[in-house]
Parts: sequence; C-alpha cells; structure tokens
Amino acid sequence: MNPESIQQFDLIVIGGGPAGASGAAAAGFLGKHVALVEKTCDLGGAGINTGTIPSKTLRETALALSGWRSRRLFGVDLSLRRAATIGEFMGHQQNVIAAERDRSEARLAARGVARFTGSASFVDPHLIRIVQAGGTEILLRGEKILIATGSSPLRPAEFCFSDDRVHDSDEILLLEAMPKKLVVIGGGVIGSEYAGTFASLGVETHLVDGRDTLMPFLDPEISRTLASAMAENGVQFHWKERVTSCDATKPGEVVLTLSSGATLSCDGVLVCAGRKSNTDDLNLAAAGIAPGNRGLIPVNGHYQSAVPHIYAAGDVVGPPALAATGIEQARVAVSDAFGSTFKSDLATLLPTGIYTIPEASMIGETEASLREKGIEFVVGRARYCDLPRGEIIGDQTGFLKLIFRQGDMRLLGVHIIGEQATELVHVGLIAMLAEAGAEIFNRACFNYPTLGDLYKYAAYDALAKSEQPQMY
Repeated sequence: MNPESIQQFDLIVIGGGPAGASGAAAAGFLGKHVALVEKTCDLGGAGINTGTIPSKTLRETALALSGWRSRRLFGVDLSLRRAATIGEFMGHQQNVIAAERDRSEARLAARGVARFTGSASFVDPHLIRIVQAGGTEILLRGEKILIATGSSPLRPAEFCFSDDRVHDSDEILLLEAMPKKLVVIGGGVIGSEYAGTFASLGVETHLVDGRDTLMPFLDPEISRTLASAMAENGVQFHWKERVTSCDATKPGEVVLTLSSGATLSCDGVLVCAGRKSNTDDLNLAAAGIAPGNRGLIPVNGHYQSAVPHIYAAGDVVGPPALAATGIEQARVAVSDAFGSTFKSDLATLLPTGIYTIPEASMIGETEASLREKGIEFVVGRARYCDLPRGEIIGDQTGFLKLIFRQGDMRLLGVHIIGEQATELVHVGLIAMLAEAGAEIFNRACFNYPTLGDLYKYAAYDALAKSEQPQMY
C-alpha cells in the first residue's frame, strides 16, 4: 500500500441517500474537505430512487389518473373512462426522481464535495477501500467518517422473488404491466400506502396482515377511520393471516396459501415485510464496530458509534428510519464531529406522515399514552365536512383531533386524517415545539376558507370541555 496514493479527507461519507448527501453538504458548508462514496451511479438512495419520493409521486399520479378527488364532489366525475397504462402510471415519478437527483448533485457540487462511485468497505478505522466497476480500487483516508448506507427490503424465504409477478417495495417500481389483482403482504406504512394507490386505479387489491388493527401505533380513531376509508376505496383486508406458501409455478396466477388454510390467487404480489440495514459489505469489523439486529449500527445521541470518529445516520441506525429524520441526524452528526453549533441535537418531537388514501399524520401523545402516564387531558375535534374548505374539496371523513393537558391546556398530541394531513400536522408541530396551548389557536386568525381553521375549531371544542377531564 503506497501512502502517497491514498487521498486524504476531513470527512468521508459512505452512502449518497438523503442522510449521506445532507451530511456531506453540511460538512462542505463548514469548509471541510469532503468525499462522498455512492455504490451506484445515481445519488438519492431509497429516499429518492425506490422509496419516499417515487411512492408519493405514484400516489399523486394515481389520484390524478383515477379522478379520486373529483369523485367526492357532488355531481362531478372526472375519472378516466379507460384503464391507465403502465407508462402513464410510472412516467411522472421517473421525471421527479431524475429532477431530485440533479438537485442533490448540484447541492454537493456547490459545497465542493468530491464524488466517488463504487462499493466501499473499511480497511481500518480511518481507511476506506472503494472498488469501482471493472475492479479498479481507490483508497481514501478520513479524519471522520459518516456511514449512511440506508436499508433494503427484507425478502422472506417463502416468497419466490425470482418470479416477475412477486415484488418487494423496490421492485414494484419496475412494473412492466399493471396487475389485475394485487395482494399486498403487510399492513404497515409502506404496504398500506401502496395498497391504497393501486386500489384507487381500480386494481383488485387485497391486504394481508397478521394483526387485527391497521398500524396500531396510530390513534385508534385514526386507524379505524383509515381502515374504513381504504375498504370503501376497494382494499380488501385479510386480518390475522400470514402467508405460509407462495406457488408461482402456474403461468396465469400466483397462489398464496394463508395460515387459516384459505388461498388467494392473483397476478401480482407485493411483499412489505420490513427492512434491514445495508451494512453487510462494509467490513465493519475492520473499523471496530459490531452491528446489531438487522445490521443496525448502535449510536449515541450525537449519532456517534462506539468508535469515536465514526458516525452513522439514517435507516442504518434504525427507527424512525425516515428520510426527514435521516437528513437531520446527519447534520447533528457532522456538527458534533467538527465541534460546530450548527445543529446540536434532533428535536424530540418528530411527525409521522402516512401517504395513504386518505392521508394520515400524527405527532406527540395519544390518549392511551397519557392514561399510562396518569396525565389528565382534554380532547378537541374538528371535522373537515363542518368547515367550508372541507365542503369545497368534498372530504366527508377527515378530522383533526387535538389532545391538551387538563389545567393549563398545553397541546400534547395532534392526530389528523384527510386531505393534506401531512402538511397540516406541521401547524401543531410548531405549536408543540413552542410549548403552546389552546389559546394560541384562539388568538390566531387563519385564512378563510382553509383547512388550517380546523385547529381553531378543535381548540374551541377542547376549551368547551376543559372543565371535564377525560382521563377516565
């Protein structure tokens, strides 16, 4: 090994997804000499290429092609009179992905980040080997290292992924034909989002889950309302079931056998069985790091691993495993690594956004969590259909639920289902970060007619009940 051939950097980032690109750009902003290594030619990781951005874009495309929103307006039906082609369905998300990749490249270039393409692994705690296409090797030495290699879908052994009708959540983006009947395995966030998207296009959609509740981390009212809305939109649920076998030997159909003994025949299967960290090829042992379950890298509150100069952020450190949190984690890691006050910690309040049809979002406490803590609370609700903006857009099922602490009426939880839920939740997020209560919504003047007014009327509802605590 010739030391003169080793390139030196203040920071080496492994992984070019949202967390990695954010960390590299942040270090460049601080004036550091930064290298970013991405295994593929395209930046973006799962966030841009196979997960967050494409799945949400497909959802919007499905809503547009199906006329789903217009169906709720009295006397208006703008739905397609023909089946959507696979090109129409996939075309827009491909354009959005390309544009976001370009934006990511431009941000890194503006910060002077050096880009390397190839498979990275540790030689020692500071030295990284990059194997490029064709076998060429490059050696980089970093004072600090940030691991942001993301995650990949789990592939349970009972499913024959070699068959082109059986997909994981990455492969579903490579569809060459629209299925007539799709079975989604797993009723978590990803499975529920895709089930709603395909059902809105008229695909016969079945969702199989081993539980009896849709996403039980949600507020029960939100969960029940979402399951009911999805069923109304065509999703057929199979609760307390798991797939015991997958037979793809027949040319015309895939046959799934469920734990109850029932069978489902279809021409498309989407398996959403969780994800695992992309750490297998990093040779973490050479760096002195021992990964945990599913390859997760243990870190402290500054996203520092057991090896002080090595940090990790994004899916590779585990829940909440969201693009938004990964971006912020990487900024915290870089700030800590170089002694900057740019971003010292990650907010303790993190919103959850679920892009089902309809959308759902939440932040903070639930009624159940407050009961467990012995905290008295008051709940205020406002329905979309009771506001003019809700009536205008035709949302008959959406509602906002605010949970306040009894006594001082401080806002502790926000739960919402309906159009723009993932946007509206941020009003509550800011109020909670400011430790505000019902009075802030009483004082506020929202544009009329808007969905933002839901906060005012939910607060009014809670204030009217404030003399009657709802702990028991």
